[in-house]
Amino acid sequence: MIMLEINDHTFDDQVLKSKVPVLVDFGAEWCGPCKASKPHLEALSHQAVGFRVGYVDIDRSPVTASRCAIRSVPTFAVFVGGRAVAKHVGLASMKDLLELLRQAGESVSS
Repeated sequence: MIMLEINDHTFDDQVLKSKVPVLVDFGAEWCGPCKASKPHLEALSHQAVGFRVGYVDIDRSPVTASRCAIRSVPTFAVFVGGRAVAKHVGLASMKDLLELLRQAGESVSS
């Protein structure tokens, strides 16, 4: 599965109303740590079973960033049943992202 491109218009349908958990990366094009985390997210999106992975550009989707109280980027959050159940702020390794999913109650096959 490819990584979802999520914006102000699609956030509710793709994330809040999703029947499966969604790992969302809130980032920006100018953010170095966001770029460094992207390969890990892309790898996770290809091995995703039982969850989805998406990206929100906070500059292009300021309403969603505000609604989700994003104060710094990157911020990674796992949404289940319409609410954020786990969050990580800052540069994330694959280990960090897997731990975030584990905290949200999801298992990922490596």
